[in-house]
Amino acid sequence: MNWARALVLGELVSEYTVEIVIENKPAARDPEGQTVQKDLINRGGFDMVTSVRSGKYFRMKVTASSEKEAKEIVFKLSNDLRIFNPVAHICTITVKGEI
Repeated sequence: MNWARALVLGELVSEYTVEIVIENKPAARDPEGQTVQKDLINRGGFDMVTSVRSGKYFRMKVTASSEKEAKEIVFKLSNDLRIFNPVAHICTITVKGEI
């Protein structure tokens, strides 16, 4: 839904911040995370770091009539546009609230 359409239809909409975190599934290899962990241990002496997993992070601003609708919109676009591979990744969508 966009602002112009909402005004014409007389619907109340707000803008929401939605965060998307895409991570490799636990069973999937994570060469980038392994490299970062090795560097932390070998170069920085941070041997207390026992695991590093890499991922992607997106923050979107979405107009919607509710937090639920904002999450549904982002879930749909994430799946339709395949911004992640459901076989290899876990996708977590969180609505941070109205702007």
